[in-house]
Amino acid sequence: MTTATAPSTVAQALAAAVALGIDRLDAQLLLLHALGRAPHDRAWLLAHDTDAMSDAAWSMLSERLSRRRKGEPVAYLLGEKEFHGLSLQVDARVLVPRPDTETLVEWALECLEGRDAPRVLDLGTGSGAIALALQHARPDAQVDAVDASADALAVAQANAERLGLPVRFSQANWLEGAAHGYTVIASNPPYIAIDDPHLPALRHEPPAALVAGADGLDDIRQIVQNAPSHLAEGGWLLLEHGHDQAAAVRQLLETRGFAEVQSRDDLAGIARCSGGIWRPVK
Repeated sequence: MTTATAPSTVAQALAAAVALGIDRLDAQLLLLHALGRAPHDRAWLLAHDTDAMSDAAWSMLSERLSRRRKGEPVAYLLGEKEFHGLSLQVDARVLVPRPDTETLVEWALECLEGRDAPRVLDLGTGSGAIALALQHARPDAQVDAVDASADALAVAQANAERLGLPVRFSQANWLEGAAHGYTVIASNPPYIAIDDPHLPALRHEPPAALVAGADGLDDIRQIVQNAPSHLAEGGWLLLEHGHDQAAAVRQLLETRGFAEVQSRDDLAGIARCSGGIWRPVK
C-alpha cells in the first residue's frame, strides 16, 4: 500500500490509516509499533501528534496496514498480545489469545483456592496463554501443558522462558500419555463447526486450533470422555466453547457423570465456559 505523498507527521499518518478503513484502535497500535513505542502508549500519540513521521516508519506502517486490510490479526502484525496481564509473543503458528478466555483462567483460579501445591493441566495450550497465566498467578502450582502442534509448543516454550515461568510442556493429542491426579484440567479446544460462516474471517489463524467436526464438539467430547481418569477426586474439568454450545457441553458433562455442572459468562454476558467436578462413585 502506498500513497502519493507520505504523511509528514504522526497525526497525518494516523489519519491516513483510518481513511483506509482501519479501525482507529488498530491503527493506533500499528502506528505505535512502527514508531517503536509500546502498545499501551496511546497517550504518547496525542502528546506527539506533530512529531515528524520518518520515511522508514511510514514504510513499515504501510506494509502492516496492507496486511491488516486483508484480514491479518493485529496481534500477528505486532508480534504480541496481552493476556491476563502477561505480554505473549504470538504469530501464525498459534491462535490469538482472546480476552474471553480470561473467564476460563479466573474460574480455574477459583477452583484452585485453598489447594496447596495444586496440579493443573492445560490441554491445547497454543501460545501457552492459559498455562502461563495460571502459573503466574499460582507460583506454587505444578502446571503442565500439552499441544499436538510442535510449532505451537515452540511459541509457548519461548513465552515461558521469556517470562521465567516453569510450565512443563509436552507434545500430545489431548490426554494421551497424560499424568493423573490433576486438581484442574482446563482447555480452550477447537469448537467451531466445519461449515461455520465465521471461518473465512479467521483464515489467517491455524485451522487445527479452530475446527472440530460437523458440530464443533468432536474434541470436547473426547476430552470429557477421557478426563475423569486424569483428575484427582474433587478435581474440575473446565472447557471453553462456542457462544451457542453451553447447553450441549453441560449435557456431555452430566452424561459422563460430572457433578455441579455449570457455565460461566464471558465479558459480553455470553455463556462461554462450562465445567464440572469429578467425584467418583465409591
